[in-house]
Amino acid sequence: MENTQYNGRQRATAVEQPAAGHDAAAAPPDPARRQQTATERRRRELLEAADRVVLRDGPDASMNAIAAEAGITKPILYRHFGDKGGLYRALAVRHTDALLDGLRAALDSPVPRRDRVEATLDTYLTAIETRPQVYRFLMHPAEEKPDEKPGADKDTGFDVGRHSAPLLRRLGEELAEVIGERLDLGPGGEELARVWGHGIVGMMHAAGDWWLRERPCSRAQLVQHLADLLWGRLAAAGDRLGGPGF
Repeated sequence: MENTQYNGRQRATAVEQPAAGHDAAAAPPDPARRQQTATERRRRELLEAADRVVLRDGPDASMNAIAAEAGITKPILYRHFGDKGGLYRALAVRHTDALLDGLRAALDSPVPRRDRVEATLDTYLTAIETRPQVYRFLMHPAEEKPDEKPGADKDTGFDVGRHSAPLLRRLGEELAEVIGERLDLGPGGEELARVWGHGIVGMMHAAGDWWLRERPCSRAQLVQHLADLLWGRLAAAGDRLGGPGF
């Protein structure tokens, strides 16, 4: 009987003890991880504020205006991004990622190859047409004001020439990778894919920039003209065996 009572007490005690897994689940989140999450969320909020200013001001967007839009001071903005170049690069990555998603979707659309080429060109041109201020911010330096002293430390001016080249190179490399995966270009195909990738991006950028400024034709007409220029060699290339096709 004593053993039974003792065993019963043991069982009762065992039931009353919380499981180790329960303790782990109830433990508060790691402070470092919580801080990292808060920092990332704040960074996204600051980029959204910067986007609003860029949509309004284009290349004339300034650190002062972005800080004011975010409800903070410039030192806090610098703390998150380091300097103007850091903020520019973060915005460039944000918009380039979105553009690349659109380009990949166009390339993966279940339509004939010529239609995919046209859809890819149209995706790029639509992006710069619908958000011209963002495009100008990323690709064009702010113009100097008449009352601004040469060489002055300007609040605007994100050293676009220095940072836009890597942006275009990234687009070129991404497109080269897509071409290399999908087309059988024969010996030296990897090199040729990179030539095509960077060449097509350069063509889209130069033609799109000119078109956005002068509007000599409709977007649909420009897409047709550029596709005609590209189509001869693209039409002749076969799909890579086992690849997703182009």
